[in-house]
Amino acid sequence: MNRYSYICKIHFLLGLVIGIMTAFLTMVFLQPRYQIIKSSASNTLDSFFELGTMAKISGRLSDFVKYDDTHRTSGQNATNIPIDDSHIHHDNDITAKDLERRIRVLCWVMTSPRNLHKKALHVKNTWGKRCNTLLFMSSVSNLTFPAIGLNVSEGREHLTEKTILAFKYVYEHYRDKADWFMKADDDTYVILENLRYFLKDYNTSDPVYFGKHFTNPAKQEYMSGGAGYVLSKEALTRYVMKGNDSTVCKQHGPNEDVTLGECMEKVGVKIGNSTDALGRSRFHCFIPEYHLKGNYPKWYYSFSVNDPQQGTESVSDYAITFHYISPEQMHVMDFFIYHLRPYGIYSGEQQLNGNR
Repeated sequence: MNRYSYICKIHFLLGLVIGIMTAFLTMVFLQPRYQIIKSSASNTLDSFFELGTMAKISGRLSDFVKYDDTHRTSGQNATNIPIDDSHIHHDNDITAKDLERRIRVLCWVMTSPRNLHKKALHVKNTWGKRCNTLLFMSSVSNLTFPAIGLNVSEGREHLTEKTILAFKYVYEHYRDKADWFMKADDDTYVILENLRYFLKDYNTSDPVYFGKHFTNPAKQEYMSGGAGYVLSKEALTRYVMKGNDSTVCKQHGPNEDVTLGECMEKVGVKIGNSTDALGRSRFHCFIPEYHLKGNYPKWYYSFSVNDPQQGTESVSDYAITFHYISPEQMHVMDFFIYHLRPYGIYSGEQQLNGNR
């Protein structure tokens, strides 16, 4: 072997050893970072597809934000964090507390076993606690939540039967413990103080009920189920005592709000006008943004008894309900209504009743 060949082999072996050592050291020092990047990328992709799915379902950009915020709270659901700043607020709620004592409102919420902790829980933790009595109506009893199990199957085709059984239960157990009886969905948000203010000038012995006034192509007038509706004690009595007759009112089927409207008409319960003194709406079957921007579906223009308007001038300052409110938005609504305050501005009471 000549000297040149010997040197070449030495260089080859040295290069091989250096290459192996370099690869080994690279794996040792960079593997943790690689795992972090890989894990982060995996989580990002998982989050992306989860967010994409949720956004597709809801169709709102805010879903990206709220679910992303949930990921950033170290596994704790941000919507379960209570807001208790009562020690800071010095609100004068004498009038509201007086109405709460004088105008007793029972709220019953239409829900299901699947939505009990997904949606109904957030009603319970926000606006529901301001009802004089709060009940959750489901198809299965839950003693710890609690929820009342009605003898009915779940599904839209059973909504009429579920509503009838719910009001029957309320009548049999609570008719003397409240003056007005409010039905809401588990994605409806209700401002109880405004509801009591609106009801204070009405007599609960009158057969009347209020809500978002609709009429369908068959000219049947009724109140939107999603926006919620409230019955006087006399309306509740007539609906339960006379409406349970199948020869008078339908006992089964979907579209419980339409069916209830038909039944109310037959048992002599009147539809009340819920617009305020300026003609603005109080019960709303969409989220606030839709009513402010006028992003209504086409059917809404033909179903709404009062011509749909848009903008802040169309929504009463004492609005009562909004619909399609997500669990996260329940807490956002609660924050903006009951906690956020502009410094130096003290709102006086308005007299917005009187548009009957």
